[in-house]
Amino acid sequence: MNVDTGITSEVFTIKSETKLVDIFNEIISKKSEAVFEYIESLNLDKNTRIVVIGTYFTGVGIVKKLSEKYENILLIDIYPHLEELLYTNLGGTLKSKVDFSSDLNLIYSGDVVIDTTGFGGIDVEQSSKFDVESFIIEDPVAEDNDELLKNKNNIHDRLKAVKSRNKAIIKTKGIDTKTSGTMTLTIGALTNLLNKFLEKEGVLYCACEMGFFEEVIFKEKNIDKFIERTNVNAFKISTIKPFDLDELISEEINKINTKMI
Repeated sequence: MNVDTGITSEVFTIKSETKLVDIFNEIISKKSEAVFEYIESLNLDKNTRIVVIGTYFTGVGIVKKLSEKYENILLIDIYPHLEELLYTNLGGTLKSKVDFSSDLNLIYSGDVVIDTTGFGGIDVEQSSKFDVESFIIEDPVAEDNDELLKNKNNIHDRLKAVKSRNKAIIKTKGIDTKTSGTMTLTIGALTNLLNKFLEKEGVLYCACEMGFFEEVIFKEKNIDKFIERTNVNAFKISTIKPFDLDELISEEINKINTKMI
């Protein structure tokens, strides 16, 4: 346990061993493991052409997991600088070469297509042009607890428009967030944990290390800065009675689950 004295010798500052990037990676791993197992169930050749559309953050985790076995993977994203995420520790480790492109014409070049673009991504008209062996799409909605987001979600129309023998949806939920995005789930877990920590007797206050990283990633386009800012202790707490933060963090993250439906 990481413990320092606080304002006085009777008050302690405790820090989680868990870093912010660890929480991102735990959530990404749940998604990529589910997709990998589904792909494995299709008994594909390791040279099967797999196209993943969308990098942030499900896509980068999926291609890194698939790279453990498959050798013909293309990651497509309209933001060229997101290729840098392939060579960071976000979403795991790249085991073999993965191609990257921002040419949307290439989304139709795969035998297997995985669409992680969510809201405002690949539309129904584009989806109708797919004629592939397998098509997988990520549901951007988690718990169906927001009517506007529920009505905005068009993945079922997109999936219906696709010509494919095998179709599946990546569904991630578990902690009552509105969407299934890794960033949303991370913020949801942090918020829930802050409330749990405050309920513990002896806690004066607590804080989590979090920022609005979309600006760093998409406005500043600074991937190095993003990785640096997430490589920090997720929580710091002032308390007169130290306790195991990481155990409670694991309990919260374990509530999140991904299924292929």
